[in-house]
Amino acid sequence: PTVSEEKDIAFGWQLAKEMGRLDVGQSVAVKERAVLAVEAIEGTDRAIARAGELCRSGGFVVVKVAKPQQDMRFDVPTVGRLTIENLHRAGGRVLAIEADKTILLDQVETVELANRYSISIVALSRSDAA
Repeated sequence: PTVSEEKDIAFGWQLAKEMGRLDVGQSVAVKERAVLAVEAIEGTDRAIARAGELCRSGGFVVVKVAKPQQDMRFDVPTVGRLTIENLHRAGGRVLAIEADKTILLDQVETVELANRYSISIVALSRSDAA
């Protein structure tokens, strides 16, 4: 990620954690510290699509984290090839996920697809995102 994208990751992390604390959702989309979309009941893929509609120039960051009170048996943050396809279609450039708390489906294929689309996948812990 670029320096600007790293700043968006840090900003988005704090926002996503707060939205999780409020039990709203697990994901946010941001660009240049502007909030494009906050996931609610519709899910991450629809939030990504909405971000793409609102940011036609693309280049935005999606941050997906576990809620602070997340019961890791239910509704665990999950991303995969479909997430990358949707991010590419919407014009997103970075997917930042919470390390050790996000399931990455079909890891090898998902990373290969992200590489093909020049999308960065970044896994962060709380200390990394500060």
